[in-house]
Amino acid sequence: MCWAAAQARAGGLGGDPGAVVTAGDSSGGGLAAVAALMARDRAGPAVALQVLIYPVLDAGQGSDSYTSNATGYFLTAAHMRWFWEQYLGPDGDGTHPYASPLRADAAALPPAHIVTAGCDPLCDEGAEYAVKLRLAGAAVTRGHYPEMFHGFLGFPQFLSDARSAVADVAEVVASAVRGRKISGDVGGVTG
Repeated sequence: MCWAAAQARAGGLGGDPGAVVTAGDSSGGGLAAVAALMARDRAGPAVALQVLIYPVLDAGQGSDSYTSNATGYFLTAAHMRWFWEQYLGPDGDGTHPYASPLRADAAALPPAHIVTAGCDPLCDEGAEYAVKLRLAGAAVTRGHYPEMFHGFLGFPQFLSDARSAVADVAEVVASAVRGRKISGDVGGVTG
């Protein structure tokens, strides 16, 4: 992110250094949230928007959606336990905010668009992070798709909810890079 912003300032990428967007899905959504945290904490480039698509945000894995969606869908709670073990290793600290952004101080974080799927162990993490960011004063939009599963955005040719979510993400990103504020919720069932 620092490199991209510097290249944009120097004209090497042809972009606007004031319109940096962090984005990712699943573990990438968690990394995008961490990039925004680190930019704030370490005087990095300003982030115009974070796009977090069914993000991994808490190593604690204790939300209700972990129980209610533990099995039967694309991503399981057992998968997530294994992924966390690999990510943290034997000595990793899952409580550190850069591992679990849901545990971070949310003050002065950039606006966010968060996509959640109702049939996903990670659903509650995304919803809780949206609330946390809003309470800290960040503008947040959220698209919630109650009948969808983790990874559904990868199937726009088959799923109308995926097409809708992709269109919403594109619109929110376009608005952010044009410098318009985001507000409210978009797409799916919001909350």
